[in-house]
Amino acid sequence: MVVKVEKITPRKSKTATDEVISEEMDIKVKKYLRGEGANLEALKDKKLKGQLAVKEELYGKSATAAAKAEKWLMPSEGGYLEVDEEGIEKTWRIKQEAIAREVDILSSRKQYDIVLPDFGPYTLEFTPSGRYMAAAGRKGHLAIVDMKNMKLVKELQVRETVRDVVFLHNEQFFAAAQKKYPYIYNRDGTELHCLKEHGAVLKLQFLRNHFLLASINKFGQLHYQDVTTGQMVGNLRTGLGRTDVMQVNPFNGVVAVGHSGGTVSMWKPTSAAPLVKMLCHPGPVTALAFHSSGHLMATAGMERKIKIWDLRKFEVLQTLPGHCKALDFSQKGLLAAATGSFVQVFGDLSGSQNYSRYMNHSIAKGYQVKKVAFRPYEDVLGIGHSMGWSSILIPGSGEPNFDSWVANPFETSKQRREKEVRSLLDKLPPETIMLDPTKIGTVRSTRKKEQPTKEDKEAEMEAAIEEAKSMPMKKKTKGRSKPSKIAKKKQEAVEKAKKPFLEQQMNEFSKKRKLTEETQLPKSLERFVRKKAVA
Repeated sequence: MVVKVEKITPRKSKTATDEVISEEMDIKVKKYLRGEGANLEALKDKKLKGQLAVKEELYGKSATAAAKAEKWLMPSEGGYLEVDEEGIEKTWRIKQEAIAREVDILSSRKQYDIVLPDFGPYTLEFTPSGRYMAAAGRKGHLAIVDMKNMKLVKELQVRETVRDVVFLHNEQFFAAAQKKYPYIYNRDGTELHCLKEHGAVLKLQFLRNHFLLASINKFGQLHYQDVTTGQMVGNLRTGLGRTDVMQVNPFNGVVAVGHSGGTVSMWKPTSAAPLVKMLCHPGPVTALAFHSSGHLMATAGMERKIKIWDLRKFEVLQTLPGHCKALDFSQKGLLAAATGSFVQVFGDLSGSQNYSRYMNHSIAKGYQVKKVAFRPYEDVLGIGHSMGWSSILIPGSGEPNFDSWVANPFETSKQRREKEVRSLLDKLPPETIMLDPTKIGTVRSTRKKEQPTKEDKEAEMEAAIEEAKSMPMKKKTKGRSKPSKIAKKKQEAVEKAKKPFLEQQMNEFSKKRKLTEETQLPKSLERFVRKKAVA
């Protein structure tokens, strides 16, 4: 008798590192999944159940593939300044000199001061990729700088007041709000257009998805102009006076304007009235900024308070002390606030929408800050002030990985042209600007109200009659409170309660009769219709 002995291989036990890796992979897969899966157990249709099961499997595979590719597509990780857990050291006590000593050479080069005392104060604007910066001096100096190579692309002197500057759809074109009108220039400094319809503009904004140039002039008029066709899409009167506080919500394209009365009004080009008008401060609004998600708004007032608002509920989430002339949110949610020669950066490091002091920076005494702007995809804050502009390092402010389909800092001229054509094809009409853009594409429900049945109407009438009968009668003078008089009054109250129900029945009956009379019968049946009596 031959006995076969099978070789038993010992099972490999999972180590602690394997378990950690699998947990990290599960978290990454969950991030790329499209919400919760469909509940297939509740479905009775077998065909639909099978189709949904196949789709759910595909979604799971694509999420797993994206999680595995994240290691190569997203090599960099974001981080913030960290101090010891005892709480003795504070991040806002760390100076720029200490940060410059610890970072690499390339990062330390991003910390500099450009002193141009003859043309200030300066306002700054970055392209969405963070590659180029436009600087505009109040006394007519315009400059385009390549931030990657730190080279001056073009500079020009327009010899008149320049109040604001903004890039259009890419770095090839920019608009400058000058003394009388806004002008559009190309990258070589050639004047292309003079937009006389806008008037003396104080603030400019560009809506990238809609190719609209928005401006507000010194008379409080809000203009929207399509830069692809040159058509004036909207010319709105705010009616709330002169202001230079204006910002576009990146989430929905709504333009918010801060006024001297403490209100913030939100506008779209297709509506003559504001979508929202909210009282934010008891005094004038001095600065305004939107979070990249579009759900948070920061406002600053003359009463030395900075308020952070939840735009889904229009409620104040937090109030921070301090006077402020310029505000800006970074890609990772840090908030920069500047007044005088002092810049503060607040951070929501816990993720609970509770902002606290993160970093401080003081520029040379006597410099007055005009504008603060975070550079996209870099841990850099640009500061435009009365003596030029400065650049400081703010660890954790920029998105560590860029998506080349959204904004590519290293794009070639061919890629830029292709992107320009693609963005023109994807251009959104002005009608799509609304407070809740998720409603676009949904079906408006036109469900009619359910008509009450005959039984419901009868029950309602009986309830009204009972209420009329049980109504207490006032005791009056002798002779007026006889039982016969009381019974007569109760009968009148019952008839009064019945009257609206009877009138409603008569109206319905007359409508039905009218419809039956208006219906045309075939000629063969017309002779059977009862003829109306002739008076």
